[in-house]
Amino acid sequence: MLVIIGTDYIFNCMEKKQLLKKFKNFIYVAYENDTQLIKIFDKTLNSSKVSLILLNTPESLKEISAKRLSNLCIRKREKIATIESFFEDYLKKCYIPKNCKDFNFLRNIKGYSKFQYFQKRVLDYTGGITLLSVSAAVMLFSCLKIKKQSPGEVIFKQDRVGIYGDEFVCYKFRSMGLDAEKNGIKFATKNDKRVFPYGQTMRKTRIDELPQLWDVMKGKMHFIGPRPERHHWTKQFEQKIPYYNQRHIVAPGITGWAQVHYPYGEDEEDARQKLMYDLYYIKNWSMKLELEVLCKTILVILNRKGV
Repeated sequence: MLVIIGTDYIFNCMEKKQLLKKFKNFIYVAYENDTQLIKIFDKTLNSSKVSLILLNTPESLKEISAKRLSNLCIRKREKIATIESFFEDYLKKCYIPKNCKDFNFLRNIKGYSKFQYFQKRVLDYTGGITLLSVSAAVMLFSCLKIKKQSPGEVIFKQDRVGIYGDEFVCYKFRSMGLDAEKNGIKFATKNDKRVFPYGQTMRKTRIDELPQLWDVMKGKMHFIGPRPERHHWTKQFEQKIPYYNQRHIVAPGITGWAQVHYPYGEDEEDARQKLMYDLYYIKNWSMKLELEVLCKTILVILNRKGV
């Protein structure tokens, strides 16, 4: 069983589903005062088999509670985890607090080393050339299908935010009508009425992303990385979500750790959740993680998951 002390972070449905795969069940314990907390410790730890205690509170436990909890855990061989380490170990993303008072978090968020960048570019060219070769027929078919269902430009060009916050032109197959933004900029949503039928198919199978291979070859994007976002949204998110601009410390990607773990974002909270995955990817980058993203991307496409 997982015992969660405090309610600073409220886990969403996706996270609870993940946790139930690792723990039989979990309970919340509100942190009000030392006396109340110690009573709950004694009752819970003595009556249930607890495998992990999570400190989910911005408040530091007082000395008496900390000592009592530590002694109980040693005696019963239970582990204690902070919310930061718990997120990385069990949810594979970085915890982002609602405020940005603690900048120690940023010490481990850094760009790729020269050797890592070299590895990334080798993968970019290898994956890009391979994908272009096997998808040529699909891309030609898509051009014809788009022309038939929604006459107009086949390739959609849009400025996106890249590495260090610099903008670049991103290329995609157009999946919406030409008047999609006549009423202003807004998030794409599931079953978006602005998307024509074949556009839905492209979005679910990620076919609409294929023209971005041109950006990969030019070095504006990587094959794998954080999703490139529009300046309109990044400007808003940087003001409301702590550390949001840290995702721009590396170049964006066609697919990424956030894309294969979280559904298509529709609001600020979705952007915050995806940022947690992006920062985990940047912080823990390795070729093993890179290959894991590739495998998960293939599974997403084959299962037609996504928006």
